[in-house]
Amino acid sequence: MAQASDPAAVFDPLRPKLARIAYRMLGSVADAEDVVQDAFLRWMATDRDAVREPEGFLRRIVTRLCLDQLKSARRRREVYPGPWLPEPVLETEPEEVDDVTLPLMMALERLSPLERAAFILHDVFGVDFEEVAQTIGRDPAACRKLASRARSHVRSDRPRFDVPREHGRQIAEAFFAASRNGDMSALRAMLAEDVSLHSDGGGKKPAALRPVFGLDDVLKIQASLARQFATNRSRLLRYGMINGLPGFVTMEWDDTLQTTALDIRDGRIAGIYIMRNPDKLGQVGRAAGLN
Repeated sequence: MAQASDPAAVFDPLRPKLARIAYRMLGSVADAEDVVQDAFLRWMATDRDAVREPEGFLRRIVTRLCLDQLKSARRRREVYPGPWLPEPVLETEPEEVDDVTLPLMMALERLSPLERAAFILHDVFGVDFEEVAQTIGRDPAACRKLASRARSHVRSDRPRFDVPREHGRQIAEAFFAASRNGDMSALRAMLAEDVSLHSDGGGKKPAALRPVFGLDDVLKIQASLARQFATNRSRLLRYGMINGLPGFVTMEWDDTLQTTALDIRDGRIAGIYIMRNPDKLGQVGRAAGLN
């Protein structure tokens, strides 16, 4: 049979969806790729003729591998230098929409691994609770409770409405121009009162050691950065959608690749997410044609 003789013929069409599940569980492209490859090796060693639903079978393998990874990932993030942000993914073409934006992925970090798995499988990928139960080793009623708790924790971080891509790009362009030119009046007009700024340097590149909250404090940071930009210009590489948010990719004065993603709510920027950690920018560099 084709399924038995060619495991890749069944696995490869499912690989993108399996990678999306793993990335949303782990927040790391490299870790997600490793999990999916491990799942493929296990698939090759499986009696595939006995598997009635390969997609569900592989989804369970990937989720369980991710749950194992999350145990060690949590310990690593407890000692992470400064704010931790998920690895940015620069969309090169429209993806399947599942509204898992960067703020929501950060909210998922606050969940237990089982809550996270139940929420992602059921609420994001539409898996029924019977399969969720088989995957995480709990009964369906317990899985419903896990997903419900997760939903209540992340509700405020789910998009209230979609920002049209063109409008999002216009805001990203305006933010780039005002932040680099030091136009504080323009920045004040486009930022929400409760705006927050998060930057992840991973201890390898300069970045704020804690998130900055509130319009006045964020403007102070932007004014300080503008003084640097006045003599050390950013090189804009491209605009694009980063983890579901409008933003841009730049090369900064110290040859630091950087992404800036903007969470736009009610027409104003409510969150600024800056990634400077070189360990998390490999995918972005490839998408931007740098490597």
